[in-house]
Amino acid sequence: QLQLAESGGGLVQPGRSLRLSCAASGFTLDGYAIGWFRQAPGKEREGVSCISSSGGSTNYANSVKGRFTISRDNAKNTVYLQMNDLKPEDTAVYSCAATWRLCTPVPDEYDTWGQGTQVTVSS
Repeated sequence: QLQLAESGGGLVQPGRSLRLSCAASGFTLDGYAIGWFRQAPGKEREGVSCISSSGGSTNYANSVKGRFTISRDNAKNTVYLQMNDLKPEDTAVYSCAATWRLCTPVPDEYDTWGQGTQVTVSS
């Protein structure tokens, strides 16, 4: 069974950092582009970042550029999202997803999703 599991969320103060992890089981992440998405209450799901299957290409939403970094360790079958200088508007449930297609911010293009992890930024 193909599964993704996110971890690393929590409650942090503005300006602090968190690192989210997305671990795969039942399949290897090799060959899959991995995207991170977030959804805040009352808002649509938003593409945050994506990394190509090789790790050679990354992209970010304008709202997180310069603050978030996506990376992958295929040997550990895990993708990471380092989030620095967090802001209250980053509060959301963060989910990772896998696609055999190229990176895209369109959620419908992804085939396998994790259950999500809550990130709350508040003083």
